[in-house]
Amino acid sequence: QVQLVESGGGLVQAGDSLRLSCAVSGLIFNSHSMGWFRQAPGKEREFVAAITWSTSYTVYAESVKGRFTISRDVAKNTVYLQMNSLQPEDTGVYYCAARRVSGVRSSATDYNNWGQGTQVTVSS
Repeated sequence: QVQLVESGGGLVQAGDSLRLSCAVSGLIFNSHSMGWFRQAPGKEREFVAAITWSTSYTVYAESVKGRFTISRDVAKNTVYLQMNSLQPEDTGVYYCAARRVSGVRSSATDYNNWGQGTQVTVSS
């Protein structure tokens, strides 16, 4: 079983940067993929970015492409989400997720394990 713990959220101003971390414990295999999702109040959870554990292949939502960067440190068992040029519409709870089967996916239903989330609030 995989356990995920997010950290790094906070309150920032528009244009600022934040780096989220997701500490991964439990059994991780090269076939795993990791994703970041976010959920704003009153909205559905939406895909942000994903990365394959073995090859570091990445996929991004159009809304964050060029501003956010997902990465992983195998030695530290940690996945990161570097968020630059933050905007108020980036506000939400950010969740880390793990998918046991190979291949990055953008649907939340394709992920098997979830963290508790970390709040990101961007003021204008």
